[in-house]
Amino acid sequence: MRTTVAFKTLFAIAIGASLFSCNNSRDYKNNSRATGWDINSKDGGFQYKTDYKEQETGPGLVFVEGGTFTMGRVQDDVMHDWNNTPTQQHVQSFYMDETEVTNIMYMEYLDWLKNVFPPSEPNYKNIYSGAVPDTLVWRNRLGFNETMVNNYLRHPAYSNYPVVGVNWMQATEFSKWRTNRVNELKLEKEGYSKEGARYTDVSAGTTFDTETYLNAPTKTYGGNDSITRGGKNADKLGTAKDTSNAKNIYIQRKDGVLLPEYRLPTEAEWEYAALGLVGIRDYNVYRGRKKYPWDGQYTRSGDAKRQGDQLANFKQGEGDYGGIAGWSDDGADITAEVKSYQANDYGLYDMAGNVAEWVADVYRPIVDDEFNDFNYYRGNVYTKNAINDDGTVQIVTPEGVVYDTLSSGRIMARALPGEIAQVPINEKDTYLRTNFNESDNRNFRDGDKSSTRYYEPFNEISNPSKRMYNSPQFSTDTDSTGNVKPNYDETSRTTMVSDEVRVYKGGSWRDRAYWLDPSQRRYFPQDMATDYIGFRNAMSRVGSKSKDKNKTARN
Repeated sequence: MRTTVAFKTLFAIAIGASLFSCNNSRDYKNNSRATGWDINSKDGGFQYKTDYKEQETGPGLVFVEGGTFTMGRVQDDVMHDWNNTPTQQHVQSFYMDETEVTNIMYMEYLDWLKNVFPPSEPNYKNIYSGAVPDTLVWRNRLGFNETMVNNYLRHPAYSNYPVVGVNWMQATEFSKWRTNRVNELKLEKEGYSKEGARYTDVSAGTTFDTETYLNAPTKTYGGNDSITRGGKNADKLGTAKDTSNAKNIYIQRKDGVLLPEYRLPTEAEWEYAALGLVGIRDYNVYRGRKKYPWDGQYTRSGDAKRQGDQLANFKQGEGDYGGIAGWSDDGADITAEVKSYQANDYGLYDMAGNVAEWVADVYRPIVDDEFNDFNYYRGNVYTKNAINDDGTVQIVTPEGVVYDTLSSGRIMARALPGEIAQVPINEKDTYLRTNFNESDNRNFRDGDKSSTRYYEPFNEISNPSKRMYNSPQFSTDTDSTGNVKPNYDETSRTTMVSDEVRVYKGGSWRDRAYWLDPSQRRYFPQDMATDYIGFRNAMSRVGSKSKDKNKTARN
């Protein structure tokens, strides 16, 4: 009898210990560290992706592990710009395009716009035209460049050459489009949306936008649920058999399926990636003494097999854009096909030469490392989703597209149909915040009222000519027929620096070797384009700094 009681007692203890051990497992893989409840239980409850491994590398990108570096130039500043004083900065890990965005990549974007928003329809006529690069940038009053004007963008001979004639705003819009197309395809491949819908079911009123899908999935594709619920795996997202329960049939951010946005890299990211310090263990290089994206102090290769070959596409001298044909030639007179030169240690091509590249930052003569030295970026304009009276997000409709008129009079769409309309944050949103207090932070600590020598705490600056940056002020008028007429600023100005000029980095086919140094920085109006500035995209990394989660510090 005692044996039976003892056995039952031990059995009960064992069962209890088993349950306790299960619910308090140190890895907490299938149960909550907070409550001990099961996660992703078939009986209901909290659903969360627990087998997430790491961020997938998006199309065209390579991984750049973040770290600290000396941003700026430590060599003599022969141009006396004094705008790249060395500072120590730290950037998080990110991804970057291995090459510049090419003509064929940009043509895919233009083709999509033309098919979805036909320019023949009045509502959309400025969507396509506003995205087309300015091919007239090739013209020179004393040069014959009509071949490039007519062929460079569209001819297949130039398909893998970097796109130029694209202003900063166009590059930003391309980045948004690319994000949506990549995530649209991911949903289809994973079986969560209708197969082939991106070709057969898309129109001006039924487009896919990533943020719309995450915030208001029922309004994606114009509210056509047969597309968003038409995938083979749509019924596997949740436990409820009733697929009308929207929270169980749409991918959410916590599922880890959709990629972060494609965007322009920050200036700090671009310079860090261009230097390619990952392949070098040298104190002087770490402190900022690496001159180019490759090793050494010269533009020619010292490798035995390639000795004397130029390592980048740049202007070698007055009237010398490529060297002597067949002998000392760098292989290009204008731009060169991408991957024509060796990649740096991150696997990035043409981080010096070929074309200079737009970065995200608004230009200022200094990098304000006293205020921030982590993921430095000047250009933050914080917005929020526009909300309708009924509490739903406001979606841009085909009839409600809002356009911006550039200083040149050119018209560009601010947001495409299907996107969520954005509005600036207000005082209510920033109440009692200590880290930011307004929407537009482009001129924070440099160029705003409080940083001008005329600033008086209780008075406004009545004379606009006393702004810190006395840049031209352009405006436009529209006549009764809808034609836009630019009003040019004819006032004497002393600078082009304003909140509407952006940094561009790297030398180009038009530049001498001096500008190949990644620390060099120049600026250009964000709504203007040239024949020597292109761009490439970046993407933030979420999660661990390194792809090797077991990586330890090395001596």
